[in-house]
This record gives sequence, C-alpha cells and structure tokens, in this order.
Amino acid sequence: MCGIIGLTKKTGDSVKDVLKGLAMLEYRGYDSVGIAVITDNRRLVVRKGAGDLANVRKRLGLDELRGRTAIGHTRWATHGPPTDSNAHPHTDCRDEIALVHNGVIRNYASLRDYLEKEHRLLSETDTELIAHIIEDGLRHGKSLLESMVEALKKLEGSYALAILYKNEPKRIYFAKMKSPLILGMFDGGSAIASDIPALLDITRKFIMLNDGEFGYIEPDEVSIYRFGSEGSFYKIDAEALKNRIKLIEWSPELASKGGYPHFMIKEIYEQPQALSDTYNGLAEDPSLKKVAEVFTSSKRIIVVGAGTSYHAGLIFTYFMSKLTKKMAIPLISSEFKVLESAINDGDIVLAISQSGETFDTLEAVRTFKRKGAKIITLTNVVGSALDRESDMTLYIRAGPEIGVAATKTYTSQVLALELLVIEVGRGLGLLSKENYKRLSEILSRADSYIQESIEISDPLAKYIAKLMNNYKGSLYVLGRGLGHYIAKEAALKIKEISYLHAEAYPAGESKHGPIALVEKDFPVFIIATNDSPEIVGNAIEMAAREANVWILKPSDTELDIPDNERIRTIDLNSINKNDVLEPFIFIPFFQLLSYYISVAKGYNPDKPRNLAKTVTVE
Repeated sequence: MCGIIGLTKKTGDSVKDVLKGLAMLEYRGYDSVGIAVITDNRRLVVRKGAGDLANVRKRLGLDELRGRTAIGHTRWATHGPPTDSNAHPHTDCRDEIALVHNGVIRNYASLRDYLEKEHRLLSETDTELIAHIIEDGLRHGKSLLESMVEALKKLEGSYALAILYKNEPKRIYFAKMKSPLILGMFDGGSAIASDIPALLDITRKFIMLNDGEFGYIEPDEVSIYRFGSEGSFYKIDAEALKNRIKLIEWSPELASKGGYPHFMIKEIYEQPQALSDTYNGLAEDPSLKKVAEVFTSSKRIIVVGAGTSYHAGLIFTYFMSKLTKKMAIPLISSEFKVLESAINDGDIVLAISQSGETFDTLEAVRTFKRKGAKIITLTNVVGSALDRESDMTLYIRAGPEIGVAATKTYTSQVLALELLVIEVGRGLGLLSKENYKRLSEILSRADSYIQESIEISDPLAKYIAKLMNNYKGSLYVLGRGLGHYIAKEAALKIKEISYLHAEAYPAGESKHGPIALVEKDFPVFIIATNDSPEIVGNAIEMAAREANVWILKPSDTELDIPDNERIRTIDLNSINKNDVLEPFIFIPFFQLLSYYISVAKGYNPDKPRNLAKTVTVE
C-alpha cells in the first residue's frame, strides 16, 4: 500500500497541493517520498529519496519546485528496500516519462528479464519496469495513451498509476486495477489520488474509478477508457461520467479512515485487498521457490514469532505436518533459550514478524544464527532489522497497519505461509502437479472468501457484542487441531481490545481443569474446523454447566448438534471442506467481536491500553 497523488491546473502551482496531499497519505506508507513536476519551460524534474515526507522535503528542497502539473508518491516498500533509487517516481531511459505506482506487479521477474537486455534499470522495483514498457511503445511511434494500453496488457497483478509525459505538459495519465484510485474535479483543474483525504482541501467532487479503467486528466477535461473485445478500448461518454460524480462531506480525519470511525475496523475491511496483494506479490516471486527449496532439504525447522506472528506460525506448523510430512517446531520468541543449546548447523529458523523490529524475535534470530542456523524471515517491512539479519526474506505486502491490534497482517501472514507450504510440498513430490495447482487456485481466492466472511460476521459479531456489553468475567475460545490454533489468535484479539479475559484451549483438554470455571451464562466460543467433528461433545459438556455456547462452522460442514437452548450455531461461508481457507473465514468474526465489544465499552480500539504496535524492548 502506497499513496499517490497528481494535480494539473490551468494557472498557479500544483506542487504545494501535491505536498499537502502526500502529508495526508502518509498513513499509506512513509519509507520514501518523491515528486515529479513539469515546469513552465517543459522540463521534467524528479526529486525523490528515502525517509518520511518531512525529512525528504527539507533534504531535497521539494518546496522550491514549481509547476502546473505534478505527481507525488509516498511509499511502503514491496520490491526493493527503502532507498533513494527505489523511491518513486521512476523514469524511462530518456527521462521523458515519470511514473508513480501503488500495487504489486505479479509477473515482475519475467518482465525484468526481458527489459534489462535493452533498458537501463536503476532500481529494484516493479514500478520502474512499467515506465520502460511504455517507453518501448513510444519508440515504435505510438502515442502515450497507446503505449500505456500496450503496457497494461503485459501487467499481471495490481496497480494504480499516475504518469507524466514531458511532451504533454497539461496531462496526467492514469490506470487502475485492484488498487484504489479516485479522480477529483475543481474549478480550473483536475486531480487524481489513492484516497479522498489527499484532495479534501481542494475539492469535494469525486469520481471513484473501477478496475480496468484508464485514461487521462487535464485542467478542464477528464477522459476515462475501458477495454473492449480483442484488446480494443473505448471512451466512456461524458453523460455516464456525470452520473458517477459524488459529493463527499467527510471531515479530513474521518476521510483518512475511509469513512470508518477507527483504523481497526477499516483494516479489518481491507483484508480482501491485503490478501490479494499478498497472493499477487508471492505467487510468482522467485524468492518463494528459493525459500521452499531450503525447506525441502532441511533437517529441522524452528518457527519463531511473538503474539499474532506466533499464532500465524502455529498454522504453518499444522499445514507443514499435514501436507509435507515435515515437522516444524513452534517457539515463542522470548522463550528461545529453551532450544538454544540444541540448535546446530543445518537447522532452519523461520522468523515471523509484522514489523521486522520485534526485540524478542531479533534476539532469537541473532542467537540461533550464531549457532549456525539459516534464517528465513517473513515480514511486512522491507529493509527492517530482521530483514537485514536474515539469509532470505519473504514479504507479505499487506501495507501499513495503523491499529495496534494486528488484523490484516495476520491473515496476510497466514496466506503467505500456506503458499510456502504448498511450494515445499511440490518440491518434495508430496503434492502432485494437479493437487498443487488446485491448492494454488484455492488460495488465489482467499480474498473473496474473507470478504464473504466479513459480511456474514459483522452483524452477528455486533449483536453478540451487545449481549456482552455489561459482562466483566472470563470466556473460552475452544478448538481442536487447526481450530485450536485459530482460537489462540481469536482469544488474543478479545484480550487486547475489549480487556476481557479470553482463554484459548484445546477443546479436548478443557475437561482436565478449565471446565471448573464454567458456570451459568459463562461465554464459550467453539471453532468447529473440518478436522474435529468430535468437538460437538465439548459443546455439550459446556452447555451442561449452563454456559452460553456459540459454535462457529463453515456452512457446508454437517455436525450432529443437539437441540439445546444453550447452544447456538453460527454458519459462516461454505469452503467445500478446503481447510486451507478455514483461518480466513473464522478469524474475521473474532476481530469484529473484539472491536464491537471495545467500542460498546467506550474504549479506543486503535490504541489499547499498555500496548504498542511494535515491542522493541526486552
């Protein structure tokens, strides 16, 4: 997730508005910043660098630039660490094109292979490649619009693009596919941006672009095109565009949250996009196959993480055992000394950390590295401390997460880890070509499954949260097998945000002590995954002690649930018994439940007490 903005005006300067818009978009990324402007004497000037907006603005003198047409970018790194050369905008070999991009180009590796033979590539990004593909079209006599169309046909993945061409100084080209992009219109100019907050000081009049749309803006013109049959394209007529104009009355603060009252609920609803970006970023990433090769030859695998990242690691160990027959040992990062003396050369350590800065995980990694282990990292932050300490790194590409409680980063971690598992299974010959292809295709649709689960879960979670508004006691989240590992994250969310004591337990273990706490109206949530039909017996045990029991299950899972007023069933979406999808349909309910309990009790779910986003102390 990055932030892009562009303005073109009949008169006056656009740079100051671009810089103001970038400040409003820093919640989308803040590791590097850049702008490109076409000056009044038709020079294309690009200034960019690593660091946040305030730092780069001062260091490179961005406020000194002037021009009626300008674009800007604030970055969250996905391809290449946050460096000056990897910052946007990117240019072609002739410095005639400047381009900014939000998204992930899935076929990055194959595009780079053919482009680097004829072009001077200056960065490690997927974005720069787009500029050079457009350049190829210009070299063959095509217009910028035609060249952009040819480039779009070659791209796989997600993108929101804003492009300057020095020979057309009043125009900004754009294209959208799976990444947000809006158009703004005002007297004497037009604008484009990733999100509404960037433009609220300029206009309240917007057109929300749809996937597959592209075109250009000028100070007094908006032209939008779509692809037709056999690669042709056509222009959307002016009357149709007029009907799409929306007037937005949000405050800037509310707009930065996409109209949601808190970042947490916004990020819960961003999970389909985050999963799409994770899949598109990793499915054809050569690094995924290289990491999988390391795992296929490994003697022992140790998985370290803290909090939510540890819970994602538990799911990895489950599917590694099931699909690859390999044992992976999960270890909470702060407990690394338990295994320290047993680590040897040839061991593989998979370190999972959203921020890449978690102190406990870094300590575990550094200790195990000294003992001879090979370090593989899964993180959301390119260039983080953990990234630098590791032998190999995979990136989840979920974008910045502002809320303290992890939501979209957790599900993106799980998806990335499941993709790694099936690559290992294929490498070991335990997954046939057909089965591998089937699982990959299933995981490619994780975004649609989590979308459906969110839509089903939201009203149910809101209703149950109201029932629990005055509750101050404890509760259980029970599961067996995979369900128990999902329950760990579910209980953590409730503790973090609503301040209720929620305990995750293996359901079969509950009668060995925990059931002693159960009394009348004690809340019990049961996660009924497909590997544990016997969990109904545990629900009956709880109901017999007058607990309030909710059984969550996929709608196509058949369970022999007795008619009992103490037991309620929540049917989530159907997954056709594909257990790799179960984490994505169960966890949204608990994210939403914790959120709605927190709000009902008057707490701030974005900033839970005593917690920080990243734990950087022992």
